[in-house]
Amino acid sequence: MNQARMWLVVKPTVGIPLFLGAVAITSLVVHFAILNNTTWFPAFFGG
Repeated sequence: MNQARMWLVVKPTVGIPLFLGAVAITSLVVHFAILNNTTWFPAFFGG
C-alpha cells in the first residue's frame, strides 16, 4: 500500500467509513443529476 502513512494521521475506523460514505453520496448525486438532465434515463428506469 503506497499510502500507508495516511493511516498515521487518520484512523482506519474513521477513514474507511468516511471514504465509503463519500463514494455513496457522490454516486447518488451523479444519478440524481443524470435523472433530472436527460430524457432517456427516466425512461430506462420506467421500463
